[in-house]
Amino acid sequence: MPAPFDDLEIGLVTHLGTTVVDERALSAFIDAFAPGWTVAQGAPDAMVFAIWSRLDSDAAKAWPQTKRVGVDALRWARNPPAGELIRGRMTIMGKDPVGDGKGIVIAQHDLLDESGRLVFSCLTRSVFAR
Repeated sequence: MPAPFDDLEIGLVTHLGTTVVDERALSAFIDAFAPGWTVAQGAPDAMVFAIWSRLDSDAAKAWPQTKRVGVDALRWARNPPAGELIRGRMTIMGKDPVGDGKGIVIAQHDLLDESGRLVFSCLTRSVFAR
């Protein structure tokens, strides 16, 4: 659980939670947004991004984060199959104060599968209260 900006330390790792790639959700996502993709191929990249986005937004509700200003360096490593447990983590990579009331936090976000293999990663820039 990230703390106010001034209490964050570079290298801090925060868990974003876990979820399972639901087979019904996977099928519905493919039908709606990934024509030509099959369930056997696992979760398409766009669904993997949506899984990360959900874990991140749920975790951030309790943080002093006031705004997300950037998501960069997106990287997909694999497409997890239905039923696979996915866990998210965030690592603080840098921070920069911006005035007395806020600061920018740069973080690496990763989704890992049950074996600890990378599924997805990205870098974010967010505004945190001081």
